[in-house]
Amino acid sequence: MSFPQDFTWGVAAAAYQIEGAAREDGRAPSIWDMHSHAPGRVFEGHTGDVACDHYHRYKEDVALMRNLGTKAYRLSIAWPRVIPQGTGKPNAKGLAFYDKLFDELLAANITPWVTLFHWDLPLALQRRGGFSNRDMVEWFGDYAALMAERYGDRVKNWITFNEPPCTVGLGLLDGVFAPGYKLTHAECLLAAHHLLLAHGRGVQALRAGIKGKIKVTLAHTARERIPATETKADIEAARRDYFASTLRDMWNLSWWADPIMFGKYPEDGLKAFGAEVPEIRTGDMKLISQKIDLLCYNCYTGNRYQAGANGQPEKVPHSWGIGNPRGTLNWLQIAPPALYWAAKFQTERYKLPIVFSENGFCNTDFVHLDGKVHDPQRIDFLARYLGGLKRAASEGIPLAGYFYWSVMDNFEWCEGYKDRFGLIHVDYQTQKRTPKDSYYWYRDVIRTNGAAL
Repeated sequence: MSFPQDFTWGVAAAAYQIEGAAREDGRAPSIWDMHSHAPGRVFEGHTGDVACDHYHRYKEDVALMRNLGTKAYRLSIAWPRVIPQGTGKPNAKGLAFYDKLFDELLAANITPWVTLFHWDLPLALQRRGGFSNRDMVEWFGDYAALMAERYGDRVKNWITFNEPPCTVGLGLLDGVFAPGYKLTHAECLLAAHHLLLAHGRGVQALRAGIKGKIKVTLAHTARERIPATETKADIEAARRDYFASTLRDMWNLSWWADPIMFGKYPEDGLKAFGAEVPEIRTGDMKLISQKIDLLCYNCYTGNRYQAGANGQPEKVPHSWGIGNPRGTLNWLQIAPPALYWAAKFQTERYKLPIVFSENGFCNTDFVHLDGKVHDPQRIDFLARYLGGLKRAASEGIPLAGYFYWSVMDNFEWCEGYKDRFGLIHVDYQTQKRTPKDSYYWYRDVIRTNGAAL
């Protein structure tokens, strides 16, 4: 069995990572503008001021996507570009940019999948408390309503938030990402609750304005649980730990997914966090659990788990062996079965088809003397991971799509421009685009609906 005939093969990117034009046409600062300009926050002081200059080069970039044969492009809207202060008067020039981009994509037969929030919160809203302020629920709802009204005639696939664990965990608990705070665990649980409420309000606003499919993108990062063996005991141990919600950080998948899917926080988390759990007002869980249409998930790596002697889940030391290959980012250890087990575990629990909205490999890519970019490691990574996804399809696990991260090299947050994920190489000095070998390899995968794997 091959992939479903309506399976979506796509590529992805995000506004702050590629657009540039940070101070043009009425765009106001986001928290990432503030963060990247703060000394010591980003590798070698890199910023997203110019990035890939996609704001000016979008036609060239869409042409490259068309030549790739991609069926869909997952992008994000820069909230501070379309509503500079986060609330209030929209910015006509910012809105017009996305009009042009969507029209260009549709003319190239590429379906836009739009993420409303990919971490670039308007700085003005952060100064009013950001996600620590419950007013965020209505701020985000108003923003979603405007986007649906403006673009709902052309955009039928919407994602409310990208990776909430990063927004709250890395941005508010660990202080690594923007805005760079180190709040208490209780304060972060409150911010997480507000984010979930904002997601629910966003779903309501989109439902009122569009006819299409609405999702939220979650992530577990290095927390993927892969059974050490395919014995029943190890599979159940991996599954149990995968959905456990007791660690005192923001990466517990079920803490985010269960409220959306089941209308309640997981019991083990409520017990573990006790008095730190925020007040849950009447109607909160109903708002959070607005119906979504698909699971969206970002998946890169993972560890192997087994049933211990006492029956409890335990991580296999050196899960993939000492010296197992990694990407240039330390956390990206190659774990080929990650997509298969994420798809299996999540669709069994949540009873919806899954879309992998991000998966990719960061490498030390450069233009070789022959003028080409040879990236065999990325091709090998993709062949292994997509092989696992093909296994899922063959077993009838409900799959709806796969988006490679990323379509082009870009600003990799705190790592700046050091780590390259793209299918297309970007020379940041000249902005020249060079398709890599993996671009052509993935083109064949798309063309054959995965039969080339």
